[in-house]
Amino acid sequence: MVREEAIVADGFWSGFVRTPPHSSSGWHHHGDNRTAVYVLQGVFRVEFGDDGTEAIDARAGDFVFVPPGRVHRETNPGDEESRLVVFRAGTGPPTVNVEGPE
Repeated sequence: MVREEAIVADGFWSGFVRTPPHSSSGWHHHGDNRTAVYVLQGVFRVEFGDDGTEAIDARAGDFVFVPPGRVHRETNPGDEESRLVVFRAGTGPPTVNVEGPE
């Protein structure tokens, strides 16, 4: 994933994220931060839940909310680059990597 920072203020981060086709992040959570994602292009999948068996697929025009502490990974299962606008509000580390889902 390529992250381009746009606005940073006390307790707030926003930026543009590009994810190549057929790629995934590692498992992680965002600590005490709340995250909202707006999909501009492509497919944005969020995998979460027991053993990572739940997923939400979002496409251009969709919003996704990731609550604080939710262990998940972000995937682009599509054949084209996904492009996202990400907004994060809260305090503490923005990303905490973990071994896997709960």
